[in-house]
Amino acid sequence: MGVIETAIETIKQMILDGELRPGQQLPVEKDLAEQLGVARNTLREAVRALIAMRILQTRQGDGTYVTSLSPGLLLDGMSFAAELHREVGAGEFMHVRRILEPEATALAAARISDADLARLGDLLDEAERLAAESTIDHGKLVALDQDFHCLIVSHCGNAVLAAVVENMFGPTVRARIWRGMSDPEAVQRTLREHRAIHRALLARDAERARLHAAIHVLGVEDSLASLRLDGASHV
Repeated sequence: MGVIETAIETIKQMILDGELRPGQQLPVEKDLAEQLGVARNTLREAVRALIAMRILQTRQGDGTYVTSLSPGLLLDGMSFAAELHREVGAGEFMHVRRILEPEATALAAARISDADLARLGDLLDEAERLAAESTIDHGKLVALDQDFHCLIVSHCGNAVLAAVVENMFGPTVRARIWRGMSDPEAVQRTLREHRAIHRALLARDAERARLHAAIHVLGVEDSLASLRLDGASHV
């Protein structure tokens, strides 16, 4: 392990040991470099890497701080990984989503507030309005779709589960836009499936919410598989 990697791991361990806490400012560079036994240039490289990992953040003119270390923040890099591997790995990400999202939706049935249930209804109303227009803005529909799913899983009661599921959305965005443009039935099918999930949540019926979420995600997964097969047949 190189000196930069060692410095990174040492700072991580300081956080794990409670020497550095969420929101706490790091010691000044000279003192921290001496504490770690590394050159200041080495420390700067380590700090840059930790900033990229969302473990540290720099506040302009103020210094470097430990972030909130929330699961959503630390797992945010998964979304980039999902986008990076969207051509060959989208199916694997969708498989993970199919395993996790129905459970998150079921857990949300007992936890989501009446206000957010109403918000889900508003999102669906807006999506249906867009879908009825002569020229459909598929980009906006996909954004509403993502807002719908993220709002639900945010109420699952498990921040790690919510963060993982939310970061599974990345690989399918472009494919879902393409699917909407190429399949006239896809938009209406998605809206029907969303309404079914919403009705189950309104009824606080966890099992129906789980079932409808599983059906919906499986449908998207099958559509992506069809797109890949169609693409391969045209190579």
